Amino acid sequence: MSWTLRDIPDQSGKTIVITGANSGIGFEATKLLADKGAHVIMACRSPARGEAARDQILQALPGAKLTLKSLDLSDLQSVRDFAVTLHEELDSLDVLLNNAGVMAPPLTRTREGFELQIGTNHLGHFALTGLLLDLLRAAPAGRVVTVSSLAHRMGNIRFDDLQWQKKYSRWLAYGQSKLANLMFARDLQRRLQRDGAGVISVAVHPGYSATHLQDTMPGGKVFNALFAQHQSQGALPSVFAATAPQASPGGYYGPGGWLELRGLPAPARPRKLADNHDVAQRLWQVSEQLTGVRYLSTPAAA
Repeated sequence: MSWTLRDIPDQSGKTIVITGANSGIGFEATKLLADKGAHVIMACRSPARGEAARDQILQALPGAKLTLKSLDLSDLQSVRDFAVTLHEELDSLDVLLNNAGVMAPPLTRTREGFELQIGTNHLGHFALTGLLLDLLRAAPAGRVVTVSSLAHRMGNIRFDDLQWQKKYSRWLAYGQSKLANLMFARDLQRRLQRDGAGVISVAVHPGYSATHLQDTMPGGKVFNALFAQHQSQGALPSVFAATAPQASPGGYYGPGGWLELRGLPAPARPRKLADNHDVAQRLWQVSEQLTGVRYLSTPAAA
C-alpha cells in the first residue's frame, strides 16, 4: 500500500470532529481535511490556543470551514456539554477523530479523580464516542478513528489499580492508556458489527512524530531532531483511517517504515493483548461504570 497526501479523497459535505485540534497531529489533520473541503469542528481544551490554531490555518486556507468548540476530556461534564451542543447543531457526524492526549506527566488527577492519562486519553474519548454515536449512525458512513501509540506495547490494563493509587509510573501509565485506546477501538468495531451499524471503528498510531508531547521527555528535542518525522507525516495514518475507502473496519494503521517509526500509512502490528476478548469486555464494563456512559448495544461476540 502506498497512500500519500495526493490520495486524500474530496471531503466536501463531510463534518469531522477532531479532539486536540490545536496542536501536533490534530492540527495537521485539521489542515489536511479542511483543505479537502471538510467542515472540521476543532475540539480544544484551551480556547486561546484553539483560536490561534484556527487563525493560523485560515491564513493558509482562507476558505477553510472551521468551527472551534471547547472540550476538556479530563472533565466528564465538559464532555457531556460538548455532546449536547453538537446535538443542538448537527443532524449527523461523518467522522470522530479521537486524537487528543497527554503523555507521561507527573501524577495528576482529573476532575473525577481519575489518573490523568487513563482519564483523558481513554475514558474521556470513551464517553465522547458513546455520546456522539447516534450522530455517527445518522451519517451515510460514519467513522470513529482512535489514536493509539507504539507505547501500547508496554502497557497493561491494571484492573487492580487502574488509577495508580499505589506507586505511579508515568510511562507505564501512558502505555496503559494507549493500550486502552487500541482495545476500545477494536472492541467498538466488534460491537458495531454485531449491531449491524453502518459506523466503522479504526485505530491508528503516528509512529515517532515531533509534537509537543515530547516536551515532557528528558532529551525530547534531541530525539526529535535525530529520529522523528514531521508531525504532518505523523497525521497521515489518522487522515487515511478517516477518509480512505480501503481503511478496514477494525483495522490498525501506522507508518510503514522501519519499526513503524516513520513512513507512509500501512497496516500496523498490534500487541496480542490488544485482541484479548476477556480483557476488552472487562475494560468496556469498567469504562461504562466510571464514565456513566452506556452504549446500549449488545456485547460483542468472542
